[in-house]
Amino acid sequence: MGMLSEFREFAVKGNVVDLAVGVIIGGAFGKIVDSIVKDLIMPVIGRIVGGLDFSNYFITLGSIPADYKGPATYEALSKAGVPLFAYGSFITVLLNFIILAFIIFMMIRQINRLKRAEPAAPEAAAVTPEDIVLLREIRDSLKR
Repeated sequence: MGMLSEFREFAVKGNVVDLAVGVIIGGAFGKIVDSIVKDLIMPVIGRIVGGLDFSNYFITLGSIPADYKGPATYEALSKAGVPLFAYGSFITVLLNFIILAFIIFMMIRQINRLKRAEPAAPEAAAVTPEDIVLLREIRDSLKR
């Protein structure tokens, strides 16, 4: 029973729960960043470099089947089983990572700035002036 209770204590600790929440939020945040890169940034960059979609930048590493009649796009060729060197997809993932890292950097930077802006602990205010202490002592001695 000792190990089971230890595991239960470990599983419900705040750090484990915080980590689980972080992973879930991180997954959702990753999808948002992926959509930003795929749907907003990459079309603009693709337009600048010639109107092509980066996901269609690839090199065919094998032969295309003779009976293949579909389009020569990354998605269609990979479904047909043609081995591809998809450097365009890698560029998209790399941009996704750079944007995500930059956003996290900005968040951490802002958190650190807020931590520095917090006022100092009110230790100086906790010290009672001498005259107040003396008056309290006089009051307490008169009560006796």
